[in-house]
Amino acid sequence: MVKPISMMWSRPQEAVGGTGKIDPERIGIIGGSYGGYMTLAALTYRPDAFKVGVDIFGVANWLRTLESIPAWWEAQRQALYAELGDPVADKERLMRISPLFHADKITKPLMVLQGANDPRVLKVESDEIVAAVKANNVPVEYVVFEDEGHGFVKRENEKTGYEAVLKFLDTHLKGAAKP
Repeated sequence: MVKPISMMWSRPQEAVGGTGKIDPERIGIIGGSYGGYMTLAALTYRPDAFKVGVDIFGVANWLRTLESIPAWWEAQRQALYAELGDPVADKERLMRISPLFHADKITKPLMVLQGANDPRVLKVESDEIVAAVKANNVPVEYVVFEDEGHGFVKRENEKTGYEAVLKFLDTHLKGAAKP
């Protein structure tokens, strides 16, 4: 069972800021797939813990993700239902842990990278989380790779994606440096 709140420190700045080697005002979170979900969950459920987030092919809506598992993926569907819950029987809990339904709480800059042909995390999920965060007047950058699925297969896309991430972080974290 996914418990996004209990798996994160409530104050990562305190955990790393005391070393003097990390600026506690410039801590971001980045992740892909489940890590992308955790990025969105962190920005949703701990909105003051991180200054920015980068979601790479991450789940925003567990209901849709679980409902959209293709028939030929039956073994994976059963495993995910066992781990996360059934979208019918556990609908309320899945809505509680899905960042899309709480996107109004996201107040920090967000970057989303998404494959247009992703069979696991449908592009519509990223479209919706991006639109919801933009509605909060929060800076959002959205990069869609028309020829990718769930993760990078093409080296050029991977290079383009991570260069965009670096530029985003330079703008929203490095640019946030104290004088």
